[in-house]
Amino acid sequence: METREKIVIIGGGFAGLQLAKKLNNKNKKIIIIDKVNHHMFQPLFYQVASGRIEPSNISFPFRKIFQNSRNIRYRMTEVLKILPEENKIITSTDATEFSYDKLIIATGCKTNFFGNDKMETLTFGMKNTQEAIAIRNHVLLTFEKLIIERKRSDDGNWNIVIVGSGPTGVELAGAFAEMKKDILPRDYPHMNFDDLKIILISSTEKPLSVMSPESQKMSEKYLKELGVHFMSDEFVTGYDGDKVMMKSGKEIPSNNVIWAAGVTGNVIAGLNPEIMVRNRYKTDRFSKVLGYKNIFAIGDISYMETPKYPQGHPQVANVAINQGKNLAKNLLKKSEKDWVEYEYEDRGSMATIGKHKAVVDLPKFRFQGTFAWYFWMFLHLMLILSVRNKLAIFFNWMWSYFNKDSSLRLIIIPTKKNRTEQ
Repeated sequence: METREKIVIIGGGFAGLQLAKKLNNKNKKIIIIDKVNHHMFQPLFYQVASGRIEPSNISFPFRKIFQNSRNIRYRMTEVLKILPEENKIITSTDATEFSYDKLIIATGCKTNFFGNDKMETLTFGMKNTQEAIAIRNHVLLTFEKLIIERKRSDDGNWNIVIVGSGPTGVELAGAFAEMKKDILPRDYPHMNFDDLKIILISSTEKPLSVMSPESQKMSEKYLKELGVHFMSDEFVTGYDGDKVMMKSGKEIPSNNVIWAAGVTGNVIAGLNPEIMVRNRYKTDRFSKVLGYKNIFAIGDISYMETPKYPQGHPQVANVAINQGKNLAKNLLKKSEKDWVEYEYEDRGSMATIGKHKAVVDLPKFRFQGTFAWYFWMFLHLMLILSVRNKLAIFFNWMWSYFNKDSSLRLIIIPTKKNRTEQ
C-alpha cells in the first residue's frame, strides 16, 4: 500500500467522484476529502426544495459507494490550505495534514452573491443539500404562518421571488407554480392562494439565455401558462429582508427570496493567485494547474482554454464528468507522453418547467413540449447512481404524475439541546 502513488482528491462532486470511480481498485492509493459525507445530484435540488423528492433519493454516502474498494479512503473535513512546496494540505480538523504525490482539486462552485454580504445572509442559495432543505422548510413554514395570520400577514409572505433565469431558476419557478395550483389548495382548503405570486427576475430578455432562441421562447411561454410572473431585463441591486430592490427603481415585497443568479469557484488558499481566471484555476489541456507539476483541477473549479472553448468550458455536469474520466485514464498510463488532451463535446442542454413542459437542445436538433419532458425525466433517472434511488424517484414521480400531489412536504428543523440536558 505504501509503495503506491498517493492521490488526494478534494471534492466529491461530479468531477471528483467520476475520477475516483475510474481509479477504484487500481494500483493507486486514493483519499477523497469532502466536508460533507455524500455525493449530491445537484440537477434535482429544485425537486427537494419544492417537496417532490427526499434528499436521500439524490444523496449518495461516499462510504457506501466505496465500501468494497481496496484502495479508496474517505475523510470528512474541510481543506483550508494547500502547501505545494511540501506536497501537503491543511484541513479544519485540528489542522490535520495530508500528504500527497498528486493533488486533484475538484471543489466545484458555490452561489455567487457578487460581494453583497447582506444578500448572502438574507436570501437562499441552492448549491447543496442543506440549502435545498432550508428552502423547503422556509417556504412550507411561510404557508403555515399564512393560515394562522390570515389577512394580517404582510404582502411579503405572498411573494416567492427567484432571482436568475437559468435552468435552476426556471425549474424552481415551474415547480412552485405547480405546487400553488395542484397541492396547496388541497393542503389548505380554506385559504385563497390567488395572491400568492411566483416571481422570476431575469437580467436577460428571455429565460434560459444560454439555450436556443426556440427554447427561450417556449420556456417563457410555459412559465406564463403556469402563472409565473416573469420580469425581464431587471437587475437586483439589494434586499433588506422585506423587499427586493432593482436597478429600474422597482421594489417587490418578499420574505422568500431564492438566489440563483450565478456561481463562483470554491477556491482553496495556497496556490499562486496569478493563475486564477474568474475565480477558477487555470489549467493546461491535461487538467494540470499552470505552474505546478503534480496539482490538477477538474470540473467547475477548472478554467481550461481549448480551440473550441477559448474562454473556458461551461460549468456544467457533463464537462465535470468527462474531465474526471479523462484525467483518470491519463493517470493510469505509464508515461505522461501518452496522455490525451481534453476537449468537451457538447451533448446539449435541457430544462423542465413543469408537467409536460420541457425544452431540449441537442447538437443537431431541438424539441420542446411533452416528448422533451419525458426525455428529460428518462435521462435524469438514468444518471442517478443507485438502483434503489432510481426506483424511489421513479415511484415519487409516477405518484405525482397521476395524483398531482406529493407526500414529502415535511418541515424538519433541527433543535439545539444542551449536552447536560441529554
